[in-house]
Amino acid sequence: MTDLPSHRHAWRLRRRPTGDIAEGDLAYAAEPLPALAEGQFLLKIIYLSLDPTNRIWMSDMEQYMPPVGLGDAMRGGVCGRVIASRKPGVDVGQLMAGLGEWADHIISDGTAMAPMPMLPGLSLAAAYGTLSLVGPTAYFGLLDIGQPKPGETLVVSAAAGGVGQIVGQIGKIKGCRVIGIAGGKAKCDFVTSELGFDACIDYKSQDVGAELDRLAPKGIDINFEQVGGDIMVEVVKRMNLFGRMPLCGLISSYNDLTPTEPPGFWTMILMRRLTIRGFIVTDFMPRYAEAAQTLAGWMLSGQLKTRQDIRPGLEHAAETVKALYSGSNFGKLLVEVSPPD
Repeated sequence: MTDLPSHRHAWRLRRRPTGDIAEGDLAYAAEPLPALAEGQFLLKIIYLSLDPTNRIWMSDMEQYMPPVGLGDAMRGGVCGRVIASRKPGVDVGQLMAGLGEWADHIISDGTAMAPMPMLPGLSLAAAYGTLSLVGPTAYFGLLDIGQPKPGETLVVSAAAGGVGQIVGQIGKIKGCRVIGIAGGKAKCDFVTSELGFDACIDYKSQDVGAELDRLAPKGIDINFEQVGGDIMVEVVKRMNLFGRMPLCGLISSYNDLTPTEPPGFWTMILMRRLTIRGFIVTDFMPRYAEAAQTLAGWMLSGQLKTRQDIRPGLEHAAETVKALYSGSNFGKLLVEVSPPD
């Protein structure tokens, strides 16, 4: 016990961002760690998950969880190893994952935490990066809401990101024709050559609407939407009657000061009789084990591949998270807070 840290480093929210996250919105500092109380354990963080919803949590907009309070430690998904425990059933050395803070150590009573399983032949980053958040988001969003059927056309925005790469591969497993949309040739080559998408549109150098007309001449049945904005409109314009749109994000507008909706957009949704359902992965929390088991099976059989974008250094987290909103991440974005064993 004498080797346990007396302090930790953590990021705290100092002010709510206006537009892009700016220097001073978050502050990084050392702070004392209190002694463990009965029923608590101390977690040394290995990976911090950075996700588009981080920007929502920093705001005071209507959202699915209470916003992070000013002065509070920034909220985030974490994976780490227990280094001290006063909680029955949680042992020193155990891997745990769940909702925590942007910090190198976290004291927890186990709320929103669960043991982190290791899969043979997979790194901790691949297992955590896939099974903790993005995998279940892709699994439930596509299968429960998108309801893919063999022969249908599925379009996936942010196709090379943490969720998108998994959505497209599940779509292929279910017999769909899958068209990705991503930024840059390298990302498009990755999702077609490595992940097996049928095609990918580079929105940075190609006309998305024209490419959709060429690649999906009979229309689009499912749009797994993460981006919003002009690209979403181009996809929706080409959706078939009774198409489905799982809506898990609108990342292109998260930093907008004056969000706008295109004229007539909702009329088009009515006329096409589209089903659009916004969802948050925690809606499906009682069924997480189902998703984890299925996704792990696909990973172990080689049917599902994932890519992680691992950036070292907790001290860089406030800058690293901006990659999500510029599209410069390539795969599931993780911060390596401490080296995995």
